[in-house]
Amino acid sequence: MITSREPDSWQDLQNQVALVLEECGFNVEVEKKIKTARGEVELDIYAEEKIKGRKYSIAVECKNWSNNIPQHVVHGFRTVVADLGINAGYIVAKTGFQSGAFSAADLTNIELLTWTDFQTQFFESWYENYFTQTVAKKLDGLMTYSEPFLPTWFEVMEENDKELYFSYKQEFDVFGMVMQSMGPWSRILRPNEIAQLPLINRLAPGKERDTIPEEILNELYYREFLDMAIQHGEYALGLFRVLRDKYKT
Repeated sequence: MITSREPDSWQDLQNQVALVLEECGFNVEVEKKIKTARGEVELDIYAEEKIKGRKYSIAVECKNWSNNIPQHVVHGFRTVVADLGINAGYIVAKTGFQSGAFSAADLTNIELLTWTDFQTQFFESWYENYFTQTVAKKLDGLMTYSEPFLPTWFEVMEENDKELYFSYKQEFDVFGMVMQSMGPWSRILRPNEIAQLPLINRLAPGKERDTIPEEILNELYYREFLDMAIQHGEYALGLFRVLRDKYKT
């Protein structure tokens, strides 16, 4: 699951859905007004992506209702999607849908999803296009310190700073290697494999695992995990960079 956070309003649901789509690589417009043969309509979310040079478009209607969504909502949205020639339409609801709504969506290009269903539907795309790329962008520097090779400026360091450098490696090496295994290169080597959370289930007990903060080890949701991992990684990078800037010429 991408996040544990539940939308608390229609606007929040709309914003969260739009954010996930944007992070998946879509060009996203919120509350987009479009003219049709029947008049002007406003889509909660309109999104486009290019697949091998071809445009693929989707529309999303968000419903933060406390009751299940009835079939007439599906009928209305289905008409709009058909009029606009959109490839796929999604109704994302806080709760669920009445049985008639599923009948109305049957054999159409409309999918009915809860917020949880939506995250599941787009998770792999989000993981590949946002999660792994953010790991590389934010933590690539830390991963270089996790390599067995020492930097060129190591030899000119004073002995106390060399000891400090190795203490940092001891503290952050396992974390750096774990994050490296969650970067984009892991998708190249194992394209069908997604690193599973929590980390605590993937790492053997012992001193090495214990160098990673407990909250990171136990986090179940990928957005929250990513936020904590970046914060921890940037802290580690800051320590290494103080030494680097002291000696690198």
